[in-house]
Amino acid sequence: MNTTKTLPSRDMLKAQAKRLRADLTARGQVISHAQALETIAHQWGARDWNTLSARASTQHPGGFAPGQRVTGRYLGHPFQGEVKAARQSANGFWSLTLRFDTAIDVVTSPLFSSMRRQVSATVTPKGVSPQKTSDGQPHMVLDMA
Repeated sequence: MNTTKTLPSRDMLKAQAKRLRADLTARGQVISHAQALETIAHQWGARDWNTLSARASTQHPGGFAPGQRVTGRYLGHPFQGEVKAARQSANGFWSLTLRFDTAIDVVTSPLFSSMRRQVSATVTPKGVSPQKTSDGQPHMVLDMA
């Protein structure tokens, strides 16, 4: 097993296999998804996909998981809540769905309110969204303990 590099997450390894299969298909060499997974496993020095998959899931540091408690700020409002869904993309960003313990007003206007109890956001591995409000503040900042 290749120990000089940290293994990517299982989702990232699956994305590599999907890209490999698409590239080979474009060149006229059709392989099954299982064959692509096995090839990726061999490239990472594992005996087979099951071995690589098991190692990737335990070696992947940090991240987010459903049921995980989180705190932070959303549109400048502090919150406490729970991760309802989490998915890491191939670029390392996380797509999260969070359910707040208490609804947050997502509108700054004094004329009306829009309370949200659940939101979806994309964040970096450090828990900061790349999207920013008009005053330059990230939409979401998670407290990373």
